[in-house]
Amino acid sequence: MKIVDMRVHSIAMADPPLRSSYGLHAPYALRNVLELESEDGIVGIAETYGGEKPAAALLAARGQVVGADAYRLTGDLLGLVEGEGDGLDRSQTHHVPGENPLDASSRTYAALETACLDLIGRSVGQPVCDLLGGRVRDEVPFSAYPFYKHAGGGGEGDDKREDKYGEALTPEALVRQVRQMFDEYGFGSVKFKGGVLDPEIEIETIRQLRREFGPDVPLRIDPNSAWTVETSIKVGQALKEELSNGGYLEDPAMGIDGMAAVRNGLLAAGIDTPLASNVAVTSFAHIPESVRKDAVQVILCDHHYWGGMRQVQHLAKICQVFGMGLSMHSNSHLGVSLMAMAHVAAATKHLTYACDTHYPWQSEKDEIVAGGRVPIVNGCVRIPDKPGLGVDLDYDQIARGKELFEKVPYRKRDDEAEMRKHVDATWKRVLPRW
Repeated sequence: MKIVDMRVHSIAMADPPLRSSYGLHAPYALRNVLELESEDGIVGIAETYGGEKPAAALLAARGQVVGADAYRLTGDLLGLVEGEGDGLDRSQTHHVPGENPLDASSRTYAALETACLDLIGRSVGQPVCDLLGGRVRDEVPFSAYPFYKHAGGGGEGDDKREDKYGEALTPEALVRQVRQMFDEYGFGSVKFKGGVLDPEIEIETIRQLRREFGPDVPLRIDPNSAWTVETSIKVGQALKEELSNGGYLEDPAMGIDGMAAVRNGLLAAGIDTPLASNVAVTSFAHIPESVRKDAVQVILCDHHYWGGMRQVQHLAKICQVFGMGLSMHSNSHLGVSLMAMAHVAAATKHLTYACDTHYPWQSEKDEIVAGGRVPIVNGCVRIPDKPGLGVDLDYDQIARGKELFEKVPYRKRDDEAEMRKHVDATWKRVLPRW
């Protein structure tokens, strides 16, 4: 099946002012949407990180894509998966997701693979998850993903959005935010973004979440490497009960060595809370050292930067062999990415934790999926009885997103710049901060 055309659409979408240790989200997030068209007029689609550099990387591959066989293309381009270097220096510790130059080629490959699988699935009338070896679940569970946030719903000027969740800079406000998400989407677990306020406040936030939702709702906290080893151990000790029963402590300290030190400190105190990572462990090359040092017990994968859906399946088998858990990382995204995440999760048996998703933070006004937003019911995304990813593009919405991209000044994600612009003119990301 020959590919005869390739199109890349750079779009913008409103994003609320969410906080993390990286800084502050800008009023708009950026995405790139890829289309691959076959000689039969069938179009496969993918969504990936936004901005000029990811778009240019995709377009640079056009000569290898147009004219290629969709069934063979991902094999021919497999050399892109490992990215630059040996993979050992591909940590996300000092890069916001999507802005690490060392995994740029694997992100390019992942988008091409997703679009090829969607194209093939549409051509043979089969869902992507069944092309990946067959689904092991029809519904994929996701977690609520609360953030400390400033007032505002995203967007600027006449394009400002409703502030659906309101300001949340206290434990009480964050608990209300999670309650709204649970009521609307039926989530059954919580992955809370920390590393923003004093650790004592974040400890209190987790405790209030436990009081509100009870011990049967798993709680997880991710400060994105904002803490020292000593602070991480202190938090782990303070939240021993709250992070039990399906919880974990994600990337509390920097790097594999920092994580291993936290793990050893907690075990010495009789605490076996799992440590998770999407920062210290982001490539296959990181796994041997992490296993030797018992640094990470749960890996949060992401098909966008791990090199695609089939690489996630390879990762799952490695995690199973070494007794490690597996979940899925998220970045600000729309419905095409959500469905791609759901398909790979549906075909990956060793998925031991509900996946992350930013989807509740995005607006119907920006959705590019025909028919509107993908439903999340009882905390799950159901695989539709349709071929490929099961969603089509709304080209009016694509045009709107492209027009917005041309209007806004943002060309890459820079949370540090947004903090200086709106919160503190001297702010810099310092690790560790506490």
